[in-house]
Amino acid sequence: MAPRRQRPRESPALVAFGRQMRRMREARNVKQETIAHLTRVSAPQVSKIEGGKRRATRSFVEVVDDHLEAGGALINLWEDLNKDGHPVPIWFDWPQIESDAAMLVCYEQSVMPGLVQTPAYASAILHGNRDAVEARIARQVIITGDGTAPPTLVIMVDEQALHRPVGTPETMKEQLEHLIALSALPNVTIQVVLTSGEHNGNSGSFVIATMADRSEVAYVETAIRPITTDNPEDLTELARTLVELRVRMLTGEMTCELIRKVVRERWT
Repeated sequence: MAPRRQRPRESPALVAFGRQMRRMREARNVKQETIAHLTRVSAPQVSKIEGGKRRATRSFVEVVDDHLEAGGALINLWEDLNKDGHPVPIWFDWPQIESDAAMLVCYEQSVMPGLVQTPAYASAILHGNRDAVEARIARQVIITGDGTAPPTLVIMVDEQALHRPVGTPETMKEQLEHLIALSALPNVTIQVVLTSGEHNGNSGSFVIATMADRSEVAYVETAIRPITTDNPEDLTELARTLVELRVRMLTGEMTCELIRKVVRERWT
């Protein structure tokens, strides 16, 4: 099996913070295991924070600063490096994360996810911007693998997206038939979320990428701009949303039956 591509280089800000934390910890002769115990974060994750490979949360930094008797120095450094308020490190380039993921779980509320859009559907969504369409379609190579192991891909589409017109009826028919074809791939699961009742999924679409080391990164769409985050609180909230969505999902086989029915009755 071909190896996966490596993640992009770490953020200089994360590296700087990690190095300073390590210096302060070693100056106090404190082991990583002690920090892990105090913060309830695993020792490997503490190592990643010190290596600039993982972002530290403020609560983590506050506990470490107190234990190392840093007098707020570590907190101040963390604040300086996060002063723009952006919730994620700058190295979280989503297309790279997406291509390196071992598993992608995607929920779309109103349209088809970009990874499974046909060229015609993508063109209608992107108002005919050829470069944007080509870039979106090029990303889809990860579904079958490009010399790398393809990820497990779980696509959850709200039922309303099957009925919402995008482009021509022919565009919709082709798009829905494309979903059925993709569902036959061994690494792809397509499931429809029935449009009924109130649930957290109504707040917007998202993708959760699980990496080979079991860490997670989420891409969340908002009205202003998308957010990429590995914040544990954010991931926990998305996990709760997934629980609510899954009780409303059809099985893969039932999903294909529904899609075929919509094609016949709505788009043919």
